[in-house]
Formats: sequence, C-alpha cells, structure tokens
Amino acid sequence: MKRKRTITRALVLLAGLSVLLASIWPAAARQPTSAAAKPLPAFERLKGRWLRATGGYIVEIRNVEPGGKVEAAYFNPRSIHVGKAEASQEGGTVRVYIELRDVNYPGSNYTLTYDAKNDRLVGRYYQAVAGETFDVYFVRLKS
Repeated sequence: MKRKRTITRALVLLAGLSVLLASIWPAAARQPTSAAAKPLPAFERLKGRWLRATGGYIVEIRNVEPGGKVEAAYFNPRSIHVGKAEASQEGGTVRVYIELRDVNYPGSNYTLTYDAKNDRLVGRYYQAVAGETFDVYFVRLKS
C-alpha cells in the first residue's frame, strides 16, 4: 500500500512538471534569436555561382550558416563532390575553404578570400594529384 502511494505521488509530481514545462517552452520559443544565430551579412555576399577565370570551373555557394558551414557545389563541367566547405571572418576579411573529395580530386582544395571591392573570390587552389598549388580567382556569374 505504501509503495502504491509513493508511485501515485510520483506520477502526480511528473504530471505537474509536464504542465509547468508546457507553459514555459512556448514562451521560450517566442524569444528573439540571439545575434550569433543570425546570418552574417558578409557570409550572405558569398552566395551565388562563381566562375574560375581559367578553366571554366564553377563553385556554387548555396547557403552559409552563421557558424560558417557552407553548402557548396563544384562543377568541372560535371559535378565534383565537395567533401567540406567552410567560411570564416576575421575583422573585415571573409575566407572560404572548399575541399573536393572525388575521383581525381582526393583532397584538392580552394583557400579563397572574398574581395568585396571587385566582388571576386581570390586565393589558391591545391591540386592534390599533381601536388601543385595555383593562384586563382572566381568572378560572380549573373543570374
């Protein structure tokens, strides 16, 4: 009998807690998001299709999360798998790193900086198969 009363009290306590939590969580959901969760304006400028000035290669930046994770695609002219893509900002400098992971692209990567004045991505391309690095830049393709 004593055990049954203890279980009943515990169930009543849990029911009360669930009602309390239900009343608190919707209020928390209406709170404005923190500044850290908002997209950075500098990252927004990275979105678009970018053509490498030599070779006809295309980088497509579809989305950049506030934390710097980039949703990107790469074409030469067929799609090449992007293994990793990140953006970062230090002061006024916005950088993009794109690593390719596909046949003939085992870790080839771009390390780029956004040139706001000329609306370009400028940097270096490491071609992993040949072990060579090249200076490159991309211009924005107009839609």
